[in-house]
Amino acid sequence: MSGQHKEIEFERELAEYLEAHGWLYSDNDDLYDVERALVPTDVFPWLQETQPQAFEKFVKPGTADEDKRRRMLLDRLVTSLDKPMTDREGALRTLRKGFNVAGLGAGSAKFDMMQAKPETSLNPTTQAKYEANRLRVMRQVHYGDGNKSIDLVFFLNGVPVATAEVKTENTQTVENAKQQYRERIIQLKGKKPFALLGNGTRALVHFAVSEDQVWMTTKLDGAKTRFLPFNRGTEDGGEGNPLNPNGQRTAYFWEQVLQRDAWLAILSRFIWISESRTLDKTGRQKRSYTLIFPRFHQWDVVEKLERAVTAPEPDKRFLIQHSAGSGKTNSIAWLAHRLARLQVNNEKIFDTVIVVTDRNVLDAQLQEAIKQIDTDNQSIVATIDDMAIREYANLNEGNTASKSGALGHAIESGKLIVVVTIQTFPFILDKIQNASELKAKKFAIIADEAHSSQSGNTAAQLKSVLTAEQQEELDDTGEVEVDAEQMMINRMLSHEMAARASHEGISFFAFTATPKKKTLELFGHRDSDDGEPRPFHLYSMKQAIEEGFILDVLRGYRTYKMYFDLGEKIEGSLNTEVDETKAKKEVMQWVKVNPKTIAQKAAIIVEHFRENVAHLLDGAAKAMVVSPNRLGAVRYKREIDRYIKSRGLGYGTLVAFSGTVEDADTSAELGLESLTEATMNPGTRDLRQEFKSDQYRVMIVANKFQTGFDQPLLCAMYVDKKLSGITAVQTLSRLNRTHTTSSGTKKTAAMTQVVDFVNEPAEIQESFEPYFNDAHIDEVTDPNLIWDIVSKLDGADIYEADEVQDVATVFVTEGTGTGSKVNGKIAKGLGPAKKRFREQWKHAQLTEDRIELNELELFRKNTTSFLNFYDFMTQVVDYGNTDLAKKAIYLRLLAPHLRDTEISETIDLTDVELTRLQLVGEQPVDIDISAGGVVTGTTAVASGEPRDPKMVALLEVVRELSTMLGESEETTHGAVSTILSKLSEDETLVQQAKSNSESQFEESPDLQASTDEAVLGAGDVMSRVSEIIFAGDANAERARQLIARAFYRSQADGMSLPDEPT
Repeated sequence: MSGQHKEIEFERELAEYLEAHGWLYSDNDDLYDVERALVPTDVFPWLQETQPQAFEKFVKPGTADEDKRRRMLLDRLVTSLDKPMTDREGALRTLRKGFNVAGLGAGSAKFDMMQAKPETSLNPTTQAKYEANRLRVMRQVHYGDGNKSIDLVFFLNGVPVATAEVKTENTQTVENAKQQYRERIIQLKGKKPFALLGNGTRALVHFAVSEDQVWMTTKLDGAKTRFLPFNRGTEDGGEGNPLNPNGQRTAYFWEQVLQRDAWLAILSRFIWISESRTLDKTGRQKRSYTLIFPRFHQWDVVEKLERAVTAPEPDKRFLIQHSAGSGKTNSIAWLAHRLARLQVNNEKIFDTVIVVTDRNVLDAQLQEAIKQIDTDNQSIVATIDDMAIREYANLNEGNTASKSGALGHAIESGKLIVVVTIQTFPFILDKIQNASELKAKKFAIIADEAHSSQSGNTAAQLKSVLTAEQQEELDDTGEVEVDAEQMMINRMLSHEMAARASHEGISFFAFTATPKKKTLELFGHRDSDDGEPRPFHLYSMKQAIEEGFILDVLRGYRTYKMYFDLGEKIEGSLNTEVDETKAKKEVMQWVKVNPKTIAQKAAIIVEHFRENVAHLLDGAAKAMVVSPNRLGAVRYKREIDRYIKSRGLGYGTLVAFSGTVEDADTSAELGLESLTEATMNPGTRDLRQEFKSDQYRVMIVANKFQTGFDQPLLCAMYVDKKLSGITAVQTLSRLNRTHTTSSGTKKTAAMTQVVDFVNEPAEIQESFEPYFNDAHIDEVTDPNLIWDIVSKLDGADIYEADEVQDVATVFVTEGTGTGSKVNGKIAKGLGPAKKRFREQWKHAQLTEDRIELNELELFRKNTTSFLNFYDFMTQVVDYGNTDLAKKAIYLRLLAPHLRDTEISETIDLTDVELTRLQLVGEQPVDIDISAGGVVTGTTAVASGEPRDPKMVALLEVVRELSTMLGESEETTHGAVSTILSKLSEDETLVQQAKSNSESQFEESPDLQASTDEAVLGAGDVMSRVSEIIFAGDANAERARQLIARAFYRSQADGMSLPDEPT
C-alpha cells in the first residue's frame, strides 16, 4: 500500500505550506547544530543584516580570527539561552532583550535576536529589521538522544522556539503524539539536559498535532507533562475543531497561528513568565516560574478585536462571552496591552485603556505581563486605589484626595493602562465625560466580571439593572453585590443626554460568562441591522467543561421535598382576610426559616457533608450553604454549629451576610447584643481569606459570595433558596473550579454535589441551557413597545399634554444657581398631576374601590417601565421623536411623587405553629444541559392588568400551601371526589356544564378560579392531585382538564365519577 495515508505526508504538507507563505524550509536537520541547539546559518545572516556595525566590530569578517569570534559569539548566545528560565533570564528573555558578548581583543557588542512589529511606519530601519526576521521550519530534528528526532522544529533567527509531533488520524491520534513527548528523555545520565527540550532554554512550547486536534505544553516533565488544548471548539461549542471543507480541521494552526505576522506577535506580545512563591518545609520562601502561552481562544479574541477596532467604521461595544475557566485574567491583560499600543496610519486608536475589576490578581498579573511584553522600560500601568489617591493629594498643596484627580494625573503622566475598581468606575466615567481636557481623547473600557458590594447612592442608582434577588437584597439591607457588567450598563443607561453624546469617544469591551439580556442587546454583535445580537467572541461553558478547565456541577443533583402541616395556636384567630399572593409568600418564608425547619435541614446538611464530602480532596473539601435570607443564615449558623458540637465533629463554619439581623432567640443563645457578620464570626476579618484555612469547612451565605467567589476546594452546595436564570448559574458555578491537591488528587465532577431543598432539576436545567453554548435572545426587544406604554400612561388621565410641554421646556432651558426659579416652575408644572393622582388614590381608599386602586398602582408601575425601557432602547434605537423625549423628562420628574401611599397590612403569623415537618430525599439525577436554550427577550412592556386580589381567610391559604406540598399516599380518586363535590355547589358552573359541549365547557373563564376554590375548600387537603394542581406546569394543566371532564360528565349526563379518572 502506498504511503499517502501516513504522517510523513501530513508533515511534509504542513511544512510546504509554510514555505509558500514566508518561511524557510529544511526537509532535514543538516543545518542544525546539535550541541548548541541552534541553526548558525540563520543566526549570522540575521545579525549581519540587521546589526551590521556591531557584527563587523565583533566578528571582523575576513580576518584570521573570524571563525574563532563566530564560535565565541555563538557560545555566548548559548550561555544566555541556557540560563534557568525566569522573567530576567533564559530563552524568552534573550529573544526579546538580546545578549551581550565580549572577548579578548574582540571588544564587546550588544545583539538583538528578534524584532517585534513596530506600531508605526515612521522608522524605516525598524520596519526593515522586522521584515528581516528569519522563520524556519525543519523536519526530523535529532536533538542528541541517539537516533531519536522531533517531527518539526520552528526557528526564529536560528533559535528554536517551538516543536511539534505530528500524527495522522489514519494510523494514530493526537494522544499518541502527547504520549511520545511524555516518554522522551530530557537528560542522559551524567550529561546536561538536551537544550531543545529544556524548560525555557530553547523551545518555548511543544505542540501535539493531528488532522483533528492540536494540544500544547510549555514544560516537558515525563509522565507528569500536562497538555492543554489549543483547539477552536466544534460547531456546537464543544471541545475539538469544526469540519474544514478545504482540508484538515487543524489547518488553522499553520494557516493562522503560524502565519508570519501572527507567530511573531505571539513571540513578542503574548508569551510571558509567571512567578509564584511558596514556603518549603523549612519555612524558606521558594520561587517557581511558569511560561504562559495563550490558549487558542485567548489569542483569537485579541487578534479579532484588533481587526475590529481598526476597521474603517468600527463598532464601539463588544461582548466577549468567555466561560469560567477561560483564563479571562490573561485575556484581559493581553487585550489591554494591545489596545494601549495599537495605531493606524501612525495615530493611536486609544489614548488610554481603563480596566474595571476588583481582582487583585489581575492588577498584579497585568503589571507583570506587560512589563515583560512591552518595549518601554517605564511602567505604562497605573492603579487608581487609595494609595494612588493619597499620592496625588500629596503632589501639590492644592490637590484634593479624589479619584478623578488621581485618574487625570495617571493619564497626564503617560500611563496607557489604568486599572480601577468597580466602586471607582462611576467617578472615572464622570471624569472622562465631563473634563474638558479629556473631551478629545479616546478611551477603551474593559469590564471584568468581578463583583463588589454597593450601598448608598451608588446602589440606589443601579435599580434599573438589578435582578429581582439583588433588588430584594438592596431593600432588605441597603447593600447589594453587583458586577462590573451591571455597573457599565447602568452608566450607559444614564438619563443624562450629555452622557449619551459623550459615548462617541469611548469603546466598551465586556467580558462575562453569563451575559444578561440587556448586555446582549447593548453589546451584542449583529450581522445586520435587524439581526439577532450575539457575543462577538465565544468560549462556551460546554467547551470549558469538555476540555477540563471547569467541572460539570449538575451531575448527581439531589433534591429534597418538604411536607408540613400548619395549625392555629388559638382556634379561629386567623380568620382575617389577607391578600392571597402575599400570604403564600410570607407563610412559605416563615416555614423556611422556622427553627424546626432549619434544625432538621442542618442535621441533613452536616450528616451529608460528613458521609459524602468531608473526606474528599485529602480531607480538605469544603461546602457552602445558600440560605433563603439573612435571618435564615443566622439560624443556619446557630443550628449547624449546634449539631456539629453535639456530634463532636469539629468543623468550623463561617456566615456571610450584610447589615444587622434581629432574632431574639439566637441573640439570647449566643449572648450577642447584635447579630452581624462580625459578631457571628469572632476573630475573623476577610471571610474570603479565612475560608481558605483548614479551620473552616462550611460557609453559610445570604446573597454575599453566591457570585464572584472562587474557592476551588468547594465540593458541595446546600441550596435553600429559590434560584433561577443567571443567579442559578452563577451560584452553582461556585463548585466548578478544578483543583489538584499536593498529593496529586484531582477534583472531578463526581466530587461536586448539590443538595437542593427548594428548586426543581428541570428549572435548574432551564437556567443553565442558554449559557452552555452561546447566549442568544429568543426574541429581540421590539422598540415599538414604547408606544404601547405611552398609550396606557396617556389613557390614565393623570397628566395633560400642555403640562408635559411646560415641565420639559423649563427643565431644558432654565438654568440653575443664583436667581433661578427652576425648582418653583417644575413644582408648578408637576402640581396638577400630583393632585389628580393623590385625590384619586384617596377616593379609592375611602370607597374601598379595589379596581381603581389597582389601576393607579398600575400607572405608577407603568411609569417606571416606561423610563427603564426608554433608557434602554435609546441606546439601541434613535426614535427621533422630541415628544417622547419630553415625556421621558416629565415622567422622570413625576415618578418620585407617585408614592405608594397604601400601607400593606402585615401578615401576622404569631399564632401559627409548625405541627409537622418531613423532609424526604429524592433520587439524585444528572441534569443534561446540552440541548441549549435562550435568554428571554422583551416581548411586552407594562403588560400587567389591574388585579382584583382574591381575598381568602388565612386558614384557607395555609390549607392550600399544605395541599401543594401534600402527602403522596392519599389516593387521587378520593381527592377528586371531594373537589367535584365542592364544584357542584357552584350554580354557575353547573348551568354551564348543562348548556355547553364538553370542549366549550373546558374553555369556561370561570373554571380555573372555581377549581382553585374547590381545592382550597376540600377537606382532604393532603392529596397528590392537589399538589399537582398548583404546580403551574404541564401536569397541572392535565389535572385540571381531567377534573373538568369528570365534572362535566357528572353534571351534563347525570353520571357519577368513575372509579378511576380517565
